[in-house]
Amino acid sequence: MNRNGQERQEWTGFQESRPYGPKYDLRTDFVMVYGISEDLSRRIEGWKKAGYSIHLMTGVSWGEYQDYLYGRFDGREHWDEAQTESSGSRLLHGKDVPYMVPTISFADYLAAQIKKAIDCGVEAIHLEEPEFWAQAGYEEAFKREWLNYYGEEWQEPHSSPDAQYRASKLKAAMYYRALDRICSEMKEYSLVAYGRRVRFYVPTHSLINYTQWRIVSPEALLVSMPACDGFIAQIWTGTARTANVYKGVRRERTFETAYLEYGIMQELTRGTGREMWFLHDPIEDNPRYSWSDYRRNYRATVAASLLHPGVSRYEVCPWPWRVFELPYPTEDGKGKETIPGGYATVLLTVMNVLRDMHNHDEVSGADGGEAAETGGIGLCLANSAMYQRGDVLAEGDEGEGFNYDGTAAAGALTERQQELLDWSAFYGLALPPVKKGIPLRPVQLDNVLTFPGYLEGYRVLLLSYEFMKPEHPGIHQALGQWVREGGVLVYAGDGSDPFHRVSEWWNRGAGSRIYERPEEHLFESMGLGRNPEEGEHAVGDGAVLYLRSHPAGLSRSPEGAEKVLASIRRALELRGEADEYRESGMLRIQRGPYVIAHALDEEEAAGSDGAAGANAAEAEIAAEAEIAAGASTAGFNEEAAAAPATGREAATAAVLQGSFIDLFEADLPVLQRVELAPGENCLLYDLSYAGASAEASAGSAPEGGGRNAGEAGGCAAALLASSSRIRDERREGSVFSYVSEAPAGILVSTRLRVPFRPARASAEPADDGASGETSGEASGSAGLSGLDGAGAADELSVETVFDSASSTLLLRHPGRPTGVRITLAWS
Repeated sequence: MNRNGQERQEWTGFQESRPYGPKYDLRTDFVMVYGISEDLSRRIEGWKKAGYSIHLMTGVSWGEYQDYLYGRFDGREHWDEAQTESSGSRLLHGKDVPYMVPTISFADYLAAQIKKAIDCGVEAIHLEEPEFWAQAGYEEAFKREWLNYYGEEWQEPHSSPDAQYRASKLKAAMYYRALDRICSEMKEYSLVAYGRRVRFYVPTHSLINYTQWRIVSPEALLVSMPACDGFIAQIWTGTARTANVYKGVRRERTFETAYLEYGIMQELTRGTGREMWFLHDPIEDNPRYSWSDYRRNYRATVAASLLHPGVSRYEVCPWPWRVFELPYPTEDGKGKETIPGGYATVLLTVMNVLRDMHNHDEVSGADGGEAAETGGIGLCLANSAMYQRGDVLAEGDEGEGFNYDGTAAAGALTERQQELLDWSAFYGLALPPVKKGIPLRPVQLDNVLTFPGYLEGYRVLLLSYEFMKPEHPGIHQALGQWVREGGVLVYAGDGSDPFHRVSEWWNRGAGSRIYERPEEHLFESMGLGRNPEEGEHAVGDGAVLYLRSHPAGLSRSPEGAEKVLASIRRALELRGEADEYRESGMLRIQRGPYVIAHALDEEEAAGSDGAAGANAAEAEIAAEAEIAAGASTAGFNEEAAAAPATGREAATAAVLQGSFIDLFEADLPVLQRVELAPGENCLLYDLSYAGASAEASAGSAPEGGGRNAGEAGGCAAALLASSSRIRDERREGSVFSYVSEAPAGILVSTRLRVPFRPARASAEPADDGASGETSGEASGSAGLSGLDGAGAADELSVETVFDSASSTLLLRHPGRPTGVRITLAWS
């Protein structure tokens, strides 16, 4: 549901602080002009002339706000509102750019700045990254807020679990207040001054990342804020490559972490009417990596995001200028180089695939999807996880605060700091099912009270209060109803978390309604008493499985991971669904013609010493494709990829067979076999998909019609995939043409389905008549190599390669943001 009702749908966009530039004109639906500066109106005008819907993005916790800091806004300095650690050090995002405490005064300043953007005609405002560091809370402004909010003198946040929890809870509430105040006031201003509605969005990291990085943000609070229209899920390599621990091994797991991050953001807005865009970044904020590293991790994050079909809007790139124009280290580390031409083409292909994704639903059954997986498994996560992440130090203890934002080396942390950053209590429950191909979804626990039916579709929920707390007793009533109606709740915890003792609803009651720990109230509300025995307990038509284990301990060994899997397996058995527990060597989905898959790694070969990935066997998992009406024919071996839970399986290569276009390759090759080594990803166009076949035949001569071969060629041509935005398709007899829009300097690749080789192909600027032409008979792959670079020739030419086996045609030509008219003729 779209609560905004704007006429022009905005499926893809990007953010950029620089004026319009043809080399990073990505041809999306909207652009977020970044920052409020003196040249704002000029920057807006440049992007508007290029045909974009104009949004504004600016920071809500940091930015170039020196006018406010130094008193030029209201006559007094505001450095006492800079987030500050216990040592007195300020937390800075740059010189004279501190992270701010979101006071009412600061909110009023931001509102005054945003008025300028509304006066310039922007259609939407994005207030990004409402962030309050867990180790902050020592600034004078926060002390004043504490007194007003709690009615008592400020306490040092590190002095006790209760002080830390209350400090973080206040930080989240302050950002909610600031955002609500700004958005509500500015919406009214726009309507009164101009009679038009302006939308407000919050680009924010995931709850998983903010909790792991020890940052407090309002997150789920904003779902119920009337003035908030939606979110951008700021997930990219920089957040997802943060190391975690699985089976005792600490390492980067970009795909798995991104999968969980995108998952919690999908669940944040599911059923709420709020819009959600998933972000991808072809590089990251850390400029010290090579292009091959950026490429590998970009593919992982794209694949991870597309496995969540509830979201079909995307921010395709932050800061495209730095992607397409800046140099980064070479592989040998001895120099720098700009983006390789092939990677630039792939990025534009993926961006245009993302823009098409909303047109396609998930394909279930047949060769993949939920029917072949153990679906309906969730892991509960709540905002309160962020409230437990600050340091708690006993009197006399010395502890050095730290903040980690993905740009510094984690190796510089102490062992205690690294263990805190690992956040193993969450990953101990989350990674085992994901690593076995079970599409676990993180569930936003806070939403169960606000949105009835939020838990529908879940069969098994994992829950622990060792790393978060329920903020309202009504959550347990909702969970209890879900269990009584047939759900199975797996609770893991040993009661050792010191945050159980914070002053909250479960221990502030009277008489017999005082509980030492919140799970006591949970169990009692289900009729199990406060302290049930470890094991299985029937509750109505469902059950509770109680594991008296701290979830962090489950991350430290293969036995811990197996304990999590065994609980899920047993939960399904209790529901009478034992045969629906399936482990797999891949996570996979099909959305219309698009096949997305990730081959899982870190599974030990039989008889190995347990080292992750060591001596992994290279066994094939392949099967003949099966044709099903309306479904894919992309096949993989069910026995190997959906292996029974018995025994330990070797790490294997996953093989898909069928007829595919590889969308992660610049020349869009047609493949009959796709092999994924463990840890690899694919994004494919399934040429056998029934819907794609129907699309390709659209416009062809009706049965018994009198069109000649040339006319049939022009009418039957169908665009399949392109690294450009396609518009103005025309079919006139034996001629098919379209306009291709892409950034300047990009080598565009487009693959079409055609009945046979065209006689001629030509390219000309969409805005004038100069053209380049090639003969279909003379075209071949040899002519493509010279164009394979980001700096293609200025003159327009088009190269074509016909693949008779798949009846597809590859075209390659230089890109132009104003458009290139491609014309194919069959006679």
